[in-house]
Amino acid sequence: MTTSPPEKRHLASRTWPEVAGAAPAVLLVPVGSCEQHGPHLPLGTDTQVALAVADRVARLRDDVVVAPALPYGSSGEHDGFAGTLSIGTAALRTALVELGRSAFPEQGPSAFRSLVFVNGHGGNLEAVRAAVEVLEGEGRPVSGWWPSVPGGDAHAGRTETSLLLALDPGAVGTERPVGATEPVADLLPLLRERGVAAVSPNGVLGDASDASAGEGEQVLAGLVEDLLALVEGS
Repeated sequence: MTTSPPEKRHLASRTWPEVAGAAPAVLLVPVGSCEQHGPHLPLGTDTQVALAVADRVARLRDDVVVAPALPYGSSGEHDGFAGTLSIGTAALRTALVELGRSAFPEQGPSAFRSLVFVNGHGGNLEAVRAAVEVLEGEGRPVSGWWPSVPGGDAHAGRTETSLLLALDPGAVGTERPVGATEPVADLLPLLRERGVAAVSPNGVLGDASDASAGEGEQVLAGLVEDLLALVEGS
């Protein structure tokens, strides 16, 4: 493993001859959202986390390139809160399928060895899985990844607040709110029917009171290790 300079890690900073002249790379496509994350975290939290995990993996491998993040996802469950923007599952699936097809065109060689959708928002899972299924069925080397944090809470609580404290502490408000702390499985019927606002007026599913940058760094390290293992198998 080697450390790639920033200008080489990001696809958008390269010219097409640089891309064409390089060895085929693993392309990481961060997929996030623009949705409420409680009264203390920015709307772009999921996008920021997905991009950070992808970037940290790219720092470790010269054969990994990070695409510009897709900052919109399927976030309809959060539409009771100001600022949330959602394109829905069907549109997200279509966007991911077309991105995958463009990365591996039917005519001509591809600049990429494989593609991984690095998903930062749970509401995107259905679209990511469906897109991967379509692309794999077409013979394209595409896979999906999403974070798994044992013992973590669901949304804008301790886990995500800790992650943002590690990544961008200036973006985190001073409040450490407590929201709905019941198991998500118990909340799902009402959540699906009426959205997050019906079960948590402040938009938090969890308890952010014990969040810390130290925990955030530990969680990030685990996520990077997990994604790195997938990349090394690509």
